[in-house]
Amino acid sequence: MARFKHYDYNQMSMVVINYLEQIQPGTFEFALHYLISEKLDLSAFHQPYKNDAEGRPAYDPAILLKIILFAYSKGITSSREIQWCCDTNIIFKALSCDTVPHFTTIAHFVSSRSQAIEALFEQVLLICDQQGLLGHELFAIDGCKMRSNASKEWSGTFKELEQKRQKLKRLIRHHLSEHQEKDSWESEEELDREIRKAKTILTLNEAAEKVDRFLKTNTPRTGQSKRGKEVKSNITDNQSAKMTTSKGTIQGYNGVAAVDKKHQIIIDAQAFGEGQEHHTLQPVLESIQSRYKRLGINDNLYKEGIIVTADTGFANEANMKYLHQNGINGYIPDNQFRSRDPKFAHQKEKYGKRHQTPGKPEAKPLIPASEFQFDPINLICICPAGNQVSHRGTRANDQGVPTAYFEGRLLQCRNCKKKHQCMKNPASADHRNGAGRQVSFPLNDKRPPSYTDWMKHRVDSPKGKQIYSHRMSVVEPVFGNIGTNKGLNRFSLRSKTKVQGQWQLYCLIHNIEKLAHYGKLVQ
Repeated sequence: MARFKHYDYNQMSMVVINYLEQIQPGTFEFALHYLISEKLDLSAFHQPYKNDAEGRPAYDPAILLKIILFAYSKGITSSREIQWCCDTNIIFKALSCDTVPHFTTIAHFVSSRSQAIEALFEQVLLICDQQGLLGHELFAIDGCKMRSNASKEWSGTFKELEQKRQKLKRLIRHHLSEHQEKDSWESEEELDREIRKAKTILTLNEAAEKVDRFLKTNTPRTGQSKRGKEVKSNITDNQSAKMTTSKGTIQGYNGVAAVDKKHQIIIDAQAFGEGQEHHTLQPVLESIQSRYKRLGINDNLYKEGIIVTADTGFANEANMKYLHQNGINGYIPDNQFRSRDPKFAHQKEKYGKRHQTPGKPEAKPLIPASEFQFDPINLICICPAGNQVSHRGTRANDQGVPTAYFEGRLLQCRNCKKKHQCMKNPASADHRNGAGRQVSFPLNDKRPPSYTDWMKHRVDSPKGKQIYSHRMSVVEPVFGNIGTNKGLNRFSLRSKTKVQGQWQLYCLIHNIEKLAHYGKLVQ
C-alpha cells in the first residue's frame, strides 16, 4: 500500500515575513514602490487632509497609491476586491505594510484626487524623459471610446426628455386609478398584487421627479459643429455622450492618448464627452506643448519638426488649418486616403467578402443627383417627377466647398410613383417623422486649394505614406494593453473631471511598466 507524508490541517506555525523581500527587483511592484517612496512628490495628495490638530490619523496616500495602481495593473478595478486583496495577498500586504483600507476609503481616494493624479502623471513622464525613454521624433494620437457609469436610456434632447416625463406621469395616473378602484382585497394574492403596484407607482414617481429636476436645473447641450445644434443630454452624467462604436451605440467618454514612438510612452491623456474626435486634436496638441514647456523637456516642441500622426477621425478643414498655421509637422489622412492609393485598388475584391453579411442584398441603384434640374442662380431644384425640392440651406461640406442642400417634401415623395427608384428607403416616406429624397450640389467646382488639399498632398507622398504607416504600431498596442491586460472596459466614475483622473491612472500604470522594463531606476 502506498505511503504519503503526514499532514494535519489543525497544526499551527509562525512564519516571519519581511515585506521588502516580497517586492523583488525587476517587477512592476518594485518599480511602483521605488518611484512612490523615493522619486515622486506626493504633496498634492496631502493638501486635502486637515487632521494635523484633531481627528484620527489617515491612511498615507503613498500606501493607497501603491495598492490601487498595483490592483489596476492586475485588472482588479473593484474597491471591495482591492480591500480583500490587502487582507489575503502577500504582495498587497507588502505594499500596504499589512494595512487594510476600507473599500469606501479606496473609492473616495480615486474619485477625489483628479488634479493630484495629473501632477503625478507629469512627474512620471519627466522621469521617463530622464531615463531616455522618450524619442522626441514621432508621436501618434488616437481615442478609445468606452462606456461610462450612466445609462443611455436616460439620454435625449430636452424635447425628448419632456415627452418622457409626460409618459411617466400618464403611467402614474393609470396605476393610481387602478389602485384606487381596489379599495378592498378579498385574498392575499390580490393584496400582494396591489403592494407590487404601489411599489411600481413609487418607482415611476421617483423617475418622473428625476427628469423634472434635471430639466429645471440644466440647459440644453450644444454640439461642437458650427451650427451649434442641440445634442442629447444625459440625466445621470450630463458630461458623457452617446457614441457610435463597432459594438453599437454606447453612453460614455472618449479617452484620447498621445503616445511617443520610441518606447510607447503616453505623453498626454484626456477624456472627452463627445463621440467626434475632430475638436480634440487642438486641445491635445496644446496640452502637450504646455506640459513639455512646464517640465523643461522642450520649449519649442513643434518648431523642431516633431511628427504628429492621427487617424482619419481627426481630419477636417479646421484642424488642417491649425496645423499649417502653427507649423506643426502633421500627417492626418482624410477618409478617402486608401481609395487614392493604387496598392488598395483591388482590396475590396480580395478581402471585401469577409466583412459582408451572408445573404445581404447589394445596394440598389438610385436615380442620381445629376438627373435633378438645379438652378444655381435662384437655388431651385426640380426632381425627375417635376416637383420642386425644398432648399434646406447652403453651407460648406467636409472639404470646405460651399454646397446647396435640398430635401423633397414628405407629402410629395410619399405619393410619388418614382420613390422606389429615387429613395434608398421608400418606407421612411410613409412615416410621419420621415424625410424625402435628399440631394446636394457644390456651388463652386473651381474652388481655391484648401488646407485639406495641402494635407492630402503630404499624406499621399511616398514619405507621407511611410511616416503614417507607423501610427497604428505606436498607439494601438497601448490601447490593447490598457483594455485587455488591465481590464479597463468601462469608466466607473461620473463627470469629465473624475473620468479623466481614472483614465490618467491607467495611462500612468502603462508608463510605470515601461520604466520597469526599460528604465534603470536604481543606480
